[in-house]
Amino acid sequence: MPPESEICGCNGVCKGTILAAIAGGATDLGTVRARTKASTSCGSCTGLVEQLLAHSLGDAFRKPASRPVCGCTELAHEDVRRLIRARGLKSMPAVMQELGWKTSCGCATCRPALNFYLLAEWPETYRDDPQSRFVNERNHANIQKDGTYSVVPRMWGGMTTPQELRAIADAAEKYQVPAVKVTGGQRIDLLGVRKEDLPRIWADLNAAGLVSGHAYGKALRTVKTCVGSDFCRFGTQDSTGLGIRLERRLWGAWTPHKVKLAVSGCPRNCAEATCKDVGIVCVESGYEIGVGGAAGMDVKATERLAKVATEDEAVEIVVAFVQLYRESANYLDRPYKWLAKVGLDWVRAQVVEDRDSRAALVARFDRAQAIFQKDPWAERTAPEARAAFTPLAHLAAEAAE
Repeated sequence: MPPESEICGCNGVCKGTILAAIAGGATDLGTVRARTKASTSCGSCTGLVEQLLAHSLGDAFRKPASRPVCGCTELAHEDVRRLIRARGLKSMPAVMQELGWKTSCGCATCRPALNFYLLAEWPETYRDDPQSRFVNERNHANIQKDGTYSVVPRMWGGMTTPQELRAIADAAEKYQVPAVKVTGGQRIDLLGVRKEDLPRIWADLNAAGLVSGHAYGKALRTVKTCVGSDFCRFGTQDSTGLGIRLERRLWGAWTPHKVKLAVSGCPRNCAEATCKDVGIVCVESGYEIGVGGAAGMDVKATERLAKVATEDEAVEIVVAFVQLYRESANYLDRPYKWLAKVGLDWVRAQVVEDRDSRAALVARFDRAQAIFQKDPWAERTAPEARAAFTPLAHLAAEAAE
C-alpha cells in the first residue's frame, strides 16, 4: 500500500501518517490512536493499524492477548464483567474502588461500558446513569452535523397506518422538519429537528401511538419484514406477524451494541434476513434462524443457529440468543464479533440444545424487560422535563441585537 492509502476512513488517516507516528515513538495501539486518531471511531481499521505496528516494529511489537477497557484500568472487558458478577458490585463507584481504577471517575470510554454491564447484571437495583451514555442516548435522538437531531418513530415490523402517517406528516410540518426520509430499516426518519423541539415532537407522535424507534441506541433497532403469506404468492409463513411479535417482545432492551433483525417469508429473502444480527427465513416446514450477519463496515452472511417447526420456538430461541449476547458480549461488540470470540457451538448449546438453559435465559430477559421496556420519549414530554432540552441562550440572536 502506498503512503497515501487511507487506513482510517472515519477520520481520514492515511498509512503515511501512522508510519510517521510509529517512527516518532508510538509503539502500541493506544499511542497511535492518541497521536493520529486512527482506530478511535468505529474500530474497523484496528487490525490494519496493528499490522502496520507489527510490520514496522517486528518482534518489538507485542499485541496484547486482550485489551484493557481503557487507560483507567488494566482489566479487559471480560474480567470486569466477571468480577462485577462474582463480587456483587452494584454501582460504578464500587466497581472503580474494588477493581483499582486509576482515575477517580473513569472516562468517556469506560463509563458507558460499566453503565451497561451494571444494567445488564443488576436490572432490579442498578439505576441507569444518563451522564455515562453517549449524547445520542442521553437525548434519545441522533445528533446531526449541524447540531440538530433526527427523530425515528418505531414502526412495528415495518408496518404503519394512514393515521400514523398523518401524524408524522403533521409533525414534520408543525416543527418545520427540513427532510423526511424512508430508512433502510423500513421506517421514516425526520431529519433536522431542533433540540428544544424534541419533547414537543415526541409528545405529538406519542399522541398518535408512536414510540421511540431507538435509532440512536445500543438496543434493538428494527425488525425488517416482507409481506409473507398474507399477500405474497410465494410466502410460506406469516413473516410480518412474526416480525411484529419479535419487535414488541424485544424493543427497549439495552444491548452491547445495536441489534437488527429481519424475517423473510420465503427463501427469496426479500427482507435480507441473511445479513442481519438475527435473521429468520421462513420455509414450508418451519423457520430457519441465522445469527451473526453484518452489512456495514464488514459484510458477512449469517450462520445457521437452528431450524424449528413452530413460531413459538423461533421466538423463544431468538429471545434467549439476545439475552446470552447481553450477558456475555463486550460493550460495543456486534453479535458477529461476539460469536467469533465465543463460538457458535457454545451459543447453540445454551439457546437451542439445552432447553433448561434456554428457559432460564428467557426468564432473565423478561425480568429485565419488566423494568426497562418503556418509551423514553414519553418520559420526557412532561413540561417539567422539557427544561433539559431548552438552550440556555440563543447566542447568535443576542449577538445580532
